[in-house]
Amino acid sequence: MKRFVLGAAVTALLCGFAAPEATKDRAYYESRGEIIWEVPGESKRIALTFDDGPYPETTEPILDLLKEYHAKATFFVVGTRVEAFPDTIKREIAEGHEVANHTFHHYFLQKKNNETVQNEIVRTEQALEHVTGKKPLLFRPPGGFYNEQMIAIAKKYGYTTVLWSWHQDTNDWRSPGVQKIVNKVLNNARNGDIILLHDYVPHSMQTVEALRLILPELQRRGYEMVTVTDLIHNRDGVLNPY
Repeated sequence: MKRFVLGAAVTALLCGFAAPEATKDRAYYESRGEIIWEVPGESKRIALTFDDGPYPETTEPILDLLKEYHAKATFFVVGTRVEAFPDTIKREIAEGHEVANHTFHHYFLQKKNNETVQNEIVRTEQALEHVTGKKPLLFRPPGGFYNEQMIAIAKKYGYTTVLWSWHQDTNDWRSPGVQKIVNKVLNNARNGDIILLHDYVPHSMQTVEALRLILPELQRRGYEMVTVTDLIHNRDGVLNPY
């Protein structure tokens, strides 16, 4: 389920208490490189991201399609599934994709205390290090929910928090229909987009089927499909300060 952080004043009105100090806005976090929504530029690069896996039933055919179209992607993985399906993680790495931290239990972290937030990040980091031998560097909070404390903890552990382009939330986790997923991506594709998809949608192959249409069309339009890290660090061929 995907949502965005509510402003403090709106939350206060809904809940009937005095508003605390205003939540820092997107511009604040973007200027500090602490949260990234997209990386616009002149080059036709785009980042496909997949949340909540690994889940071999859908992740493996997604990997097959990415390989067919010479596309790279970033997989934001859940620690419990990393432990359950290490071979799929190994395949993602072997085929040049990026694996990133999406917590251990997929909790909505804005409602959790600092110790829980820390444990959710660290346990997934440890699971990935055990499988891949490398520490992940990108973090995405489940649902896109965040607060200042969570961002600070992620930064403490060496992570950049990555969300997604607001016009590229496919809602594929709802299984809205293959064509709706396709239209969302293709009708809104822009340079530097970070596209939100899921490789864990039990009992649905809609994302896989949508990719059969999305990948060749993006390729036909001249887009290079890269990892989020490549998108961040190679904006128009120049190292990005993020």
